[in-house]
Amino acid sequence: MSWLELSVAVDQEAAEAVSAVLSNYGYSGGVIVEPAWTPGDEGSEFSYDPTRPVTLRTYLPVDEHTAETRERIEQALWHLGQLRPIGPLQVRSLEEEDWSNAWKQHYTVQQIGARTVIVPSWLEYAPQPNDIVLHLDPGMAFGTGLHPTTQLCLQLLEQYVYAGAATLDLGTGSGILAIAAAKLGANPVLALDNDPVAVAVAQENVDRNGVGDIISAALGSLGAGQHMGHWLAGYQVTDHDASLEESQIAPDPNSFDLIVANLIAKVLAILAPDLATALAPGGTLISSGIIIDREEEVTLALAAAGLHLTERRRESEWIALVHRKT
Repeated sequence: MSWLELSVAVDQEAAEAVSAVLSNYGYSGGVIVEPAWTPGDEGSEFSYDPTRPVTLRTYLPVDEHTAETRERIEQALWHLGQLRPIGPLQVRSLEEEDWSNAWKQHYTVQQIGARTVIVPSWLEYAPQPNDIVLHLDPGMAFGTGLHPTTQLCLQLLEQYVYAGAATLDLGTGSGILAIAAAKLGANPVLALDNDPVAVAVAQENVDRNGVGDIISAALGSLGAGQHMGHWLAGYQVTDHDASLEESQIAPDPNSFDLIVANLIAKVLAILAPDLATALAPGGTLISSGIIIDREEEVTLALAAAGLHLTERRRESEWIALVHRKT
């Protein structure tokens, strides 16, 4: 079988949005995220340069649907390109043997925070004392650990998770934050997403990491989130739909000692009362996915919901906030 490799260079802030587009059309939802690496002075060490573009790749089998699929990808990228800088779509042909190994060469072990290490399954890694190792294979690109919002959440989880903390990962994506929380000692952990594809990918990664006895991955959200569509549709709040509500999990009030919500500012603001309700007294909320220009919108909404801001972190143009329910 022949394949097409589609690649596009994007800025850091657009990486996850473009990844989601490619995963919708690429083979098995696979997306390669290739960071911009800069060689060290001696040439043997590399560092990640967040100021340079990220290259994203996906693969299409060559068949009667290839031309139509490629056109849909180009249209979606054009629309996203009105919001963020996105380079031209590059296309090259590969044969079966070339394709089977092409995507693996772009992944490496990632060290994030003080303890968290993300390891693709085909690479060997000798854990150091106190390492929290997450075994994640590419599928959905959400939550690979590349994006600043994911990194901020992982750093804060290292700080705020404690043994036995009942935890919610809202908008779980690949499940990376839920898995990190479980390996840091949280128990039980509920991983919720309103995208069935994301729930399936999260479950695969949960099983791969051997934490299925701690984490439950499910379709669902909190409050108003049950009536929101996928982010590609703009998270529009829909009319009440009883059948939709019955298919989703909706946690009870005061259920969680810790909630991590790596979403976007608009959704965090809408869900602020529901997040506050789901937290147990004294519980902690880690929220991220907040572009700096929208930070005030989120802080005001969470304050109005009765949550107290205790910490703020910034990486590039992205913000993560920590709130406590008093």
